[in-house]
Amino acid sequence: MVNGRLEELRVAAVANTLRACQLFSELPSAELGVIASFAVTKRLGKGEYLFRERTPSEGFYVVQSGAINVHRESPGGKEQVICVFRAGQSFAEAALASPVGYPADARAVVDSVVLLLPKREVLDLLGRRPDLALRMLGSMSAHLRVLVGLVDDLTLKDVEARLAGWLLRRRPRIPGEGPYTVHLESTKRTLAAEIGTASETLSRTLAKFRAQRLIRTAGRAVVVLDPAGLRRVFEREVR
Repeated sequence: MVNGRLEELRVAAVANTLRACQLFSELPSAELGVIASFAVTKRLGKGEYLFRERTPSEGFYVVQSGAINVHRESPGGKEQVICVFRAGQSFAEAALASPVGYPADARAVVDSVVLLLPKREVLDLLGRRPDLALRMLGSMSAHLRVLVGLVDDLTLKDVEARLAGWLLRRRPRIPGEGPYTVHLESTKRTLAAEIGTASETLSRTLAKFRAQRLIRTAGRAVVVLDPAGLRRVFEREVR
């Protein structure tokens, strides 16, 4: 009886995490419950690897808490961050359709909890429910557009615009353009790699934003004082 109640609570908590994920946001509660029932919870300590490049794929993942750094390493040992995924974000969805291993490494930036959506169970469910497959395909397309936008930022915008965009994407869902606080879960080095620059350049850009009174820094937090000003930095054309 107790174990059954605990499992119900676990499934409900997992379903809430899935509901916050863009990939599953349009699914009815009953279908979320089915997916939550076979999701596997994995806990990672800071610096622990979730998977390595070319290891066999088990499925794809949703971050429940913490942050996961997905990156590739050059033959010379240089690490290139592809993206840092945070709570409510999914990654490695290509594992559903790929017979080969993961194309990159994934490591916890801080103590993290992720949900594994096993490949076999997800494919079995989609085979029985083609309507669900169509819903997930639509959500995945929207998710892909977000990732393409991140790639565009890296290739078409300068460091100031990329940092402004990074801060704007972490704005709480509140009306108006008032100040808000962004808590830095990762190191400045990880953030610099995420926006495609060096730590020293990131520090100089933060200092410039402070001098322009766009932000204020306090320990591991950045207080955005002027969201509208940051948006102007983000939207300006690179010359």
